[in-house]
Amino acid sequence: MLRSGGSSAGVRAVLAGALLLAGLAVASCSAGPDDGGGGGSGKDDPNGKVTVVYQANAIQPADRHAVAVVRKSRVLEQVAGWVNTSLALPHDLVVNVTERVPPGVTDAVTQPDGRTIFIPPSFLTRIAEVSGTVAKTVKRPALFPADEFHADDLTALSTQFIFGHEMGHALQRQFPLANLGLEEDAADGFASFYTVNEVGPGPSLATALLFDELARQEGRLTLEGLSSDHPVTQQRVFNFLCYLEGSDPKRFSGPLVGPGYLPKTRAPLCPQAWAMLNYGWWTQLKPHFSEPFQARGDKEQQRAHDQLIAETKALAKKLDQLRSEQ
Repeated sequence: MLRSGGSSAGVRAVLAGALLLAGLAVASCSAGPDDGGGGGSGKDDPNGKVTVVYQANAIQPADRHAVAVVRKSRVLEQVAGWVNTSLALPHDLVVNVTERVPPGVTDAVTQPDGRTIFIPPSFLTRIAEVSGTVAKTVKRPALFPADEFHADDLTALSTQFIFGHEMGHALQRQFPLANLGLEEDAADGFASFYTVNEVGPGPSLATALLFDELARQEGRLTLEGLSSDHPVTQQRVFNFLCYLEGSDPKRFSGPLVGPGYLPKTRAPLCPQAWAMLNYGWWTQLKPHFSEPFQARGDKEQQRAHDQLIAETKALAKKLDQLRSEQ
């Protein structure tokens, strides 16, 4: 998250490789005796399930603390559980926390068929290191609970959001879903959609903190950063905060817009932006709801539709004023 005071003075760089769609060549991971396997099943299954596997024999000592934090928090299992309960996957999906990854993979990555997600333990350690820096150097935003503002909780919450991003990729590829823009934007959108609706503000806030610190560490923006299929890191910070604020302006506008974390010029657009994202993902997923989830899912989709209509009308009424104030 930005330090209080609004947009950063200097141009920020893209996090080198973070959340990149790496390792496009599909590679299997050899399974250890305690890990349950290294890849998704090749058999079609209308009741495919997400399984999280921690390959204990493929985790270096230096990475064990970060892995233990994530495993104890069960944030990966929470995302997997929501998908298992809410959606009817056509294939099994295996999430491997392992150092045995395809060549060149250093970050969390989803394979092109959407049946395997790799999370390198060293990637979790990097998240933990940066989260530790945030906890020590950044003044706690008022919206963030004091008892959660430490390295371990920040690590777990950020990992949940980042895993949501990878799950967004997996869902797009398994079903498959149509995108009207870049796949990376859609994956970020699913991370916000899932965490805001099902978890609360913690993952969005923690990941904004994480990405802001990463952008500061990277320094000046490069041509490689500008040409990436991912949005610029600092832009993603504001997107995460915008969707969160827009989901409940009465609750989040004061603590996010007032101190300057989310610029006043962006905030008025956020309720409609969130409504569009929320309705978009419910609508994309609607044909794939599991039978037990169908009734709730239909209600959520209709509620999101009504919210989108209302927010679009509200934005239309104040658009001339907003333009005149720019």
